[in-house]
Amino acid sequence: MTTTSARPDRTLIAILFVIAVLVIVALVVVFSRGAPERLDRGTPVGVVQAYAAAVLEGDESTAAGYLTENAVAGCESYGRDVADDDLRITLVRSVERGDSADVTVSVATSTETGPFGASGYETEEVFELVRVPDGW
Repeated sequence: MTTTSARPDRTLIAILFVIAVLVIVALVVVFSRGAPERLDRGTPVGVVQAYAAAVLEGDESTAAGYLTENAVAGCESYGRDVADDDLRITLVRSVERGDSADVTVSVATSTETGPFGASGYETEEVFELVRVPDGW
């Protein structure tokens, strides 16, 4: 008959320690990410980023400042139903041609509603920019 030791297995302790370290590192990375880097507002992508930030903050007057008079006339005010945490805007591509530019972004939205749990959708939007004397 053999007797088993009451000491925990060192391999198990090492594995649990590694898992704990990985969890701590993951938490530090997630909670220290902060806001996205602000791009230069003298570039088309910087203007689209500033416009999107103003829209998300509900600052309609600042957002309208990035639009031409024709674009402002075609806009309507809509309340946002999606929390900022549930909306992700990602730069897809930017094409600059002399006095005009197209900036394509992906807008991903997720919601916690639905009969089967969370749902969401993603669309691509193209911002058509024109150069004006003081920028885009």
